[in-house]
Amino acid sequence: MSSSVTECVILAAPVAAAHAPEKADPPDKMAAVSEALDSLVELVARLRRDCPWDREQTFETLKTYLLEETYETLEAVDQGAPEPLEGELGDLLFQVFLLARLAEEKGWFAIDDVADRIHAKMVERHPHVFGDTPAGSADEVKNAWERRKRRQPDASEDPLGTLPVSLPALSTAYRQTLRAADLGFDWERDADVAAKIEEELDEWRRSAAEGDAAAEAHEIGDLLLSVVNLARRRRIDPESALRQANRRFRGRFAEVARRAREAGKDVSEVGMAELDRYWEEAKRKA
Repeated sequence: MSSSVTECVILAAPVAAAHAPEKADPPDKMAAVSEALDSLVELVARLRRDCPWDREQTFETLKTYLLEETYETLEAVDQGAPEPLEGELGDLLFQVFLLARLAEEKGWFAIDDVADRIHAKMVERHPHVFGDTPAGSADEVKNAWERRKRRQPDASEDPLGTLPVSLPALSTAYRQTLRAADLGFDWERDADVAAKIEEELDEWRRSAAEGDAAAEAHEIGDLLLSVVNLARRRRIDPESALRQANRRFRGRFAEVARRAREAGKDVSEVGMAELDRYWEEAKRKA
């Protein structure tokens, strides 16, 4: 089965090999990759033809599954184990191929076109790899890309206007402050951001003391944005950091509930002092 998916897989290796310090993958490995992708194309086509459930899927119904698989992939990345990651990447890849199949049925584009487009975009974004533009660091690569985007004819006048509106608020805060920093709008020192966090806390305390709920929400928003700024400057992804903190909290609270059951109580019946003791023990156990 000949397709641009196969061609992109096979042709990308020699192009990159001329610029990359590492040896390119052998032809037999590239052929195996292309064969697997072609098999997936055929599988998706057959499911759309022969499976009543797959036939009923639309762009609207698949949005939920796409989001679910994305978050499950993120969880697998956080786990750092190869087997769950392999499985979740497969589930996510299936969603991509299925969405492309729906588009092909509408006469919009096929998976070949998707592969061609991302291939062309990545070559254009990496002139230091596929062209003669040098780049000595990751920051130089990122800054050069931002400059090229602003020079494009369809570039938005709003430097933050290309950020997806559907991003979670925490990710939006991180991405927009990152882009603003790339354009030179940033704090000079981490200590300045830490001081800003303390300032926002003080402003929240005043709003709380005054009983002004709207002002409290305003100040807590500013506080969260300042924390995101500190995370960005320390090269910490706040979304990932919060996911890991949530996982720790969930695990520790499950241990607290287990200790309560061992004492013959529901967790809601345990006094605060005892809950604190269970919590500290759970932290030490983790």
